[in-house]
Amino acid sequence: MKKIWSLLAVLGLSASLVTGCGGGKTEPAAKPDAKPAEKKELKIGATAGPYSDMVSKAIKPIMEKKGYKIEVVEFGDYIQPNLALANGSLDANLFQHIVYLKKFSADKGLDLSAVISVPTAPMGLYSKKFKSLDEIKEGSTIAIANDPTNLARTLLLLQDAGLIKIKKDVDVSKASEKDIAENPKKLNIKPLEAAQLPRAVDSADLSAVPGNFALAAKMDLLSALKLENMPDDYRNQLVVKTKDLEAQFTKDLKAAIESKEFEQTIDSQFKGFGKPKWMTQK
Repeated sequence: MKKIWSLLAVLGLSASLVTGCGGGKTEPAAKPDAKPAEKKELKIGATAGPYSDMVSKAIKPIMEKKGYKIEVVEFGDYIQPNLALANGSLDANLFQHIVYLKKFSADKGLDLSAVISVPTAPMGLYSKKFKSLDEIKEGSTIAIANDPTNLARTLLLLQDAGLIKIKKDVDVSKASEKDIAENPKKLNIKPLEAAQLPRAVDSADLSAVPGNFALAAKMDLLSALKLENMPDDYRNQLVVKTKDLEAQFTKDLKAAIESKEFEQTIDSQFKGFGKPKWMTQK
């Protein structure tokens, strides 16, 4: 019996030596810290209209020069682009300001982050009855948005235009009609759904129209009596999943938006869009 066990031990040792010294090569194990391959095919979501155009005309050509393949995915609402980004159907999106992003992400439990702000269509004060602010008559009717975010922006616009004054102790980003301290022209304020404001230009004396709705209605931004001095919090942002903030494609998208070529396209094809501070102060 001892001879049998000795023979088996020798055979086992011989087999291991043959395996270790044989001509066949074994693949080395992947290093745990090996970097994943860079992502070169990107899907970027945007609402149909000026912001899908911005991706197609101002961002996509620059990224393609860097070796990327870009697919622009258009949406008709403000809900699906973030859900699609969160579930991995998109790599980035461009359609929303930081205030909306933070609230939507908190409400839905999404881990999304803004990368950089982009030129954005400002709210404007439009009229077919007056050609300048000076012509506005006492008692004129003005249509304004009835949702809290756009309402606060409208009041800031009217204050900048010298038409009203907001109470000093009020957070202007949250101001409402009750926070108007002075209304020297006794403007008759008519709250409406924001989407109805372009049509209100025909029926009211004045209408304060958010930029996205003005562009959707084919309005010329530069025809406004006054364009909003937009706070950067209301400028649209390029957004990615938080885990992708340091990804190379995110860095390349940011560099594309910061490029001179991007700004030249904005100047030539997106007239009237307000530029963020990082662009005007560089």
